Amino acid sequence: MIPILSKVPHALDERKLTCRAIIETPAGSHAKFKFSEDCAAFELGKVLPASMSFPLNFGFVPSTHAADGDPLDVLVLSEYPLPMGCMATVRLMGAMLAEQTQKGKTVRNDRLIARLREGTRYSGVDEMDQLGQSFADELARFFTLYNELRGRRFKVLSVEGSGKAVELVKAAAI
Repeated sequence: MIPILSKVPHALDERKLTCRAIIETPAGSHAKFKFSEDCAAFELGKVLPASMSFPLNFGFVPSTHAADGDPLDVLVLSEYPLPMGCMATVRLMGAMLAEQTQKGKTVRNDRLIARLREGTRYSGVDEMDQLGQSFADELARFFTLYNELRGRRFKVLSVEGSGKAVELVKAAAI
């Protein structure tokens, strides 16, 4: 029997700025997957146009509940795409604070930005600002277009550092 992934402890370590992440969609995927609690399986949610793919591994922090009703989203930098269902300890680097509007209702839909704790390529990157403004701009453009294709509006409010990412995990912990 597969354990319910969202019930896995988030294992936040405030001193090391680490927590767990579960990957739903590998970097480079043209399909968006989402873990279904009801079925204890990963379900195909959306297929992107041929010209679009997920820029980073996309997943969630287990045992969290964000303002949009889902677990807290996390984007994970790694040397390679991570497999769907993979659980990894990640080093929090920052957060993209955002709001999403659908059918006239606006909710916060923040994304944590992290790197693999055990990875090598990004091991010297500890904060979002080390990746440069163009990195944050590209992520914002991706999520803006991704949401437009789904009939939603996505607006980035700000990009914050690792301290804000830790605050978000603590606030969303269940």
